[in-house]
Amino acid sequence: MNLQTQTSPPATLKRGLTARHIRWMALGSAIGTGLFMGSAGAIQSAGPAVLIAYIVGGAAVFMVMRALGEMAVRHPVSGSFAQYASRYVGPFAGFVAGWTYTFEMFVVALADVTAFGLYMGFWFPDVERWIWVLAIVFFIAALNLISVKVFGELEFWFSLIKITAIVLMIVGGIAIMIFGLGNQGENAAGIQNLVSHGGFMPNGLWGLLASFTIVMFAFGGIEVIGITAGEAQEPRKVIPKAINSVPMRILLFYVLTLGVIMSLQPWNTITGEKSPFVSIFESLGISGAAHVLNVVVITAAVSAINADIFGAGRMLHGLAEQGQAPKAFMKLTRNGVPWLTVVTMVSALLVGVVLNALFPDQIFFLIAALATFATVLVWLMILISHVRMKREIAREGLLPSEFPVPLWPLASYLTIGFIGFVIIMIGLVESTRPALIVGVVWVLILFASYQLFCKGKGRERHFLVDETGPISIDER
Repeated sequence: MNLQTQTSPPATLKRGLTARHIRWMALGSAIGTGLFMGSAGAIQSAGPAVLIAYIVGGAAVFMVMRALGEMAVRHPVSGSFAQYASRYVGPFAGFVAGWTYTFEMFVVALADVTAFGLYMGFWFPDVERWIWVLAIVFFIAALNLISVKVFGELEFWFSLIKITAIVLMIVGGIAIMIFGLGNQGENAAGIQNLVSHGGFMPNGLWGLLASFTIVMFAFGGIEVIGITAGEAQEPRKVIPKAINSVPMRILLFYVLTLGVIMSLQPWNTITGEKSPFVSIFESLGISGAAHVLNVVVITAAVSAINADIFGAGRMLHGLAEQGQAPKAFMKLTRNGVPWLTVVTMVSALLVGVVLNALFPDQIFFLIAALATFATVLVWLMILISHVRMKREIAREGLLPSEFPVPLWPLASYLTIGFIGFVIIMIGLVESTRPALIVGVVWVLILFASYQLFCKGKGRERHFLVDETGPISIDER
């Protein structure tokens, strides 16, 4: 059945997301904690050469998004890549993709709520971090039980605030360097800071390669665009526009922003204790701006958590549709919100309250490494599913895709190789090795769960309607 023609409110997700909602939601998910907090760890690893890592990582993300976009336009469903993996690779692949993405969103949201606690510590250093984490978890629960249209509007404004702040920060940073505002002694702001403290690549090639384990975490969450296909108005038009506009913007924001940050403040003075955005203005003696930016990074964290919970909830709904999650996850409110999936994710986030109380100093970067593993595994499943789909299209002479990936097949296979390299790096870097071990254990748990609990429909390839239309010469 074509989802676009379904009109029964109690049984279907509502198509209330416009191109504006989806574009900004993806920015909200990907430009969040990974930039405002996680970038400090990447900078410490690679120094100014981290800019190269973000450029390479951004190129890989673009290819993943185009592969997902080609599948989403052909099959606009809320289960997204889990259902694509089930259809084109096999039922177990769909099970792994769906549950790993849910795990990824849980872990990323955990990182975001942890960062929120850190940000609030800037103003309230004497308040226990777990108290803030508990508060934000319940606030996000309320937001996600609203209708999807209201959710999209809130996410739009959340994202608009932080994107505006990033642009102003870039402009302000350049002005500081040009006019000498705040320049003091040996650490004067300027592009010389990119090479003056041990060189552009102070930690050598290994430092650059190791930074990928954090850099790829920064881009995690952008695949939420594929999940919005089930609730997008005119997905065949909306999804391509959103995908084509977002990756380059993210790459631009990350590279320009971090370039300005490391020009304003020597890279070796940027620690993970607070957001680099706040610390640079503090170091320049602009305390008022630091307070304003702290508001912005808090908004960014809330925005990212919001998008994470949305993505995980819709994925669980899709898994239930294909018989690989409890049917209860298909229950919707009158507004078309899968309420039980939201409640489940929020309940899981309460684990973050406990972890923040027990391990306040180590929790963020271990979570980031775990999220990186989950992210790249999901991206690998997306790319493999896409390759299988392209082969089937060629083999059976199906209608050509309306939104094909560029440079097929070379770029797709190179991206698969790069994703494999990142997984290897997670295992080689000592600080992230535990994440790979946990990741392997996670896959083994999934295999056991699939064997024990998936029966009947869950063991079958998921059926997908091909909504591809003929392409006219003008559309080419």
